[in-house]
Amino acid sequence: MRRLLRLFGRVLLGIVALWLLLAVAYRWIDPPGTPLMLLRWPAVGAVDYRPVPFARLSPALELAVIASEDEAFCLHHGVDFNQVDAALQEFEQRGRLRGASTITMQTARNLFLWPGGGVFRKALEVPLAFLLEALMSKRRIMTLYLDVIEWGDGRFGAEAAALHYLHKDAARLDRHEAALLAAVLPNPNRMSPARPSADVRERAEQIEGRMARLQGYTGCLR
Repeated sequence: MRRLLRLFGRVLLGIVALWLLLAVAYRWIDPPGTPLMLLRWPAVGAVDYRPVPFARLSPALELAVIASEDEAFCLHHGVDFNQVDAALQEFEQRGRLRGASTITMQTARNLFLWPGGGVFRKALEVPLAFLLEALMSKRRIMTLYLDVIEWGDGRFGAEAAALHYLHKDAARLDRHEAALLAAVLPNPNRMSPARPSADVRERAEQIEGRMARLQGYTGCLR
């Protein structure tokens, strides 16, 4: 038992050291891949991953994902405790636990963790989100988020998504196109910005409305 505990401790320390090393490296370099890309590869046959620098990402898309996923992105330090509290209250009232992941938490999950996993994986997202916020600027976190998030089967990052669905690069997306891309993020393998359903169009309209309201709340990206 002692040997097993020592082995477990060494493995755990090794994983933590690897995460720390990668987090430091990703301040400057693009990830060569992510755990989800490796998991998706056998199913899709090929992965379309095209990381681009911040300057080649549309400001409209940055605003759209903030409006869709994390309105307090520029205000929190990795975890939005107001959203966590609201999610817990909703769970107590309705018995249903909704996600309260920030963009930073989603970035940590996409870079280091795996899909699914429930509460255990969510618990790992929190310290990893604090680690990213301690090591990186909000601008770099946003860049990594938009570069590695999956937008459909084996299609990773805004550049790959924009080229495939909208036939233009991510730098030239307008507000409506950006809102459509953000609208499918809850389930990008079943929803399409190129052939949006009525629900996707409605969600995109709501995101555009929030984008107008949040226009002045993205100073952390500049």
